[in-house]
Amino acid sequence: MDLTYTEAEEEFRRRLGEWLAAVLPGLPPKPSPDDWPARRAYDTTWQRMLYDAGYAGLHWPEDAGGQGATPTQHLIFLEETEKAGAPYVGANFVGLLHAGPTVAAEGTAEQRARWLPPVLRGDEVWCQGFSEPDAGSDLAALRTRAVRDGDDYVVSGSKIWTSHAEVADWCELLVRTDPDAPKHRGISWLAMPMDAPGITVRPLRTLAGSTEFAEVFLDEVRVPVRNRVGAENDGWRVTMVTLSFERGTAFVGEVVACRRTLDALAAEARRNGKWDDAVLRRRLGRLNAEFRALWRLTQWNVAESERTGGVPGIGGSVFKLRYSRTRQELYEAAAEVLGADAFDLDREWALDRLSSLSYTIAAGTSQIQRNIVAERILGLPKGR
Repeated sequence: MDLTYTEAEEEFRRRLGEWLAAVLPGLPPKPSPDDWPARRAYDTTWQRMLYDAGYAGLHWPEDAGGQGATPTQHLIFLEETEKAGAPYVGANFVGLLHAGPTVAAEGTAEQRARWLPPVLRGDEVWCQGFSEPDAGSDLAALRTRAVRDGDDYVVSGSKIWTSHAEVADWCELLVRTDPDAPKHRGISWLAMPMDAPGITVRPLRTLAGSTEFAEVFLDEVRVPVRNRVGAENDGWRVTMVTLSFERGTAFVGEVVACRRTLDALAAEARRNGKWDDAVLRRRLGRLNAEFRALWRLTQWNVAESERTGGVPGIGGSVFKLRYSRTRQELYEAAAEVLGADAFDLDREWALDRLSSLSYTIAAGTSQIQRNIVAERILGLPKGR
């Protein structure tokens, strides 16, 4: 892969930078972290601005409503928006980074036409209904049932850790459509409207006090069969497509954010005298090398996904495994630089440190990623 930039790519960077410099000062203040309706409005307003400027779905195929940009342009976009402090995808990250790309890769023409444009415009927000109380890391053990009744599935069960369910319009939902099949079979991927009768959403409060997750209870919810993405009982394969996006490209912008955080830590260490500690300097230097390597791996993964039709490969598991640990190490170093301030929950540093602990669980635990690397890259036999 050529990691240098062409004149056209540098011109794209320049134009993007000019646009960001013009529009970011006019954005309103970010709403309270506890006000999810306001946060949804803020995030989707930004998404509409990207759409109107021609930057929404930059790397999506043109027939999926995107711009058909090159992988390098996509990375430039992520790098420049993060450096400029532009809003993150926020409440619509499931639609933009998980469900949308899955529908683009696996959906019918009608499904792509119905669901993708509203995601790109910021009109509709999605949540993820995968995990269950007894099926977290062992996702294939899910029990939520979907029974065919004419043109509908009748769905009953529950989901947990459903991101942004309280403000979502749609849910990418995994259900069991054949209870007698082996657990990795008999699963289907449905798009469920969140305003359907029988849905109860109960927010979950995290240690940091936020409520971006929820429990979702489903009591004979009717979901049209036409909302199934992929064939009936082929949902596990479709889910692997979704998870490949989640592990392979959904964290790309966060690598840039971590590098910016590392620069801020180094500046703070110089200010408060901690920079004189040679051990700390080596630690920060090693983290800098780690994040630079992760950025190169990101470039490779994005280029590989383009070569294979837009779906990231198993390199995403390598990235997810290493990134999760390196992010935690970053905030351990932050505690060393900041001292007691790193534990003050009224400060963003402390909230980010708590958040970093979840990364070895979210999007597939580190143990699962190690199994994937061992079996699919190293060719080792499956454990008994």
